Amino acid sequence: MGLMTKARLKSLWVLHYDCGSCKGCDIEILAALTPKFDVERFGIVNIGDPKQADVLLVTGPANNRNQRVLRNLYDQMPEPKMVIAVGTCACTGGVFHNCPNVLGGIDKVIPVDVYVPGCAARPEQIIDGVVLAMEKLAGKATEEEE
Repeated sequence: MGLMTKARLKSLWVLHYDCGSCKGCDIEILAALTPKFDVERFGIVNIGDPKQADVLLVTGPANNRNQRVLRNLYDQMPEPKMVIAVGTCACTGGVFHNCPNVLGGIDKVIPVDVYVPGCAARPEQIIDGVVLAMEKLAGKATEEEE
């Protein structure tokens, strides 16, 4: 594994996108950034540019209005990339699953690598999901180099 790949895997840049959730999971993601949980100790940084992101962290269900934006964000990210569905809504559609415009979980639009269920998902669960994505990303990076 090359030096650049090793460095990249030790400092994941995460892009957070809200597909229209109730904001419970978004608040918990922000809590993971606070000193109490300190997700930055793993080298994880929250950014706003998909062209520099390693991980797409999505909350809320996929629907007819946001599916194009979600697909665009995913397509703009460089390979290898990971997608994490945070919360029951992002995993399955959650409480919004019967709404006429809701397609379901985000896996109806883009491929998902890690599911973090919960309503709302706790910061500890979110951190565990990002660390799992970090491990999976290391596997993808190793495969690409071979």
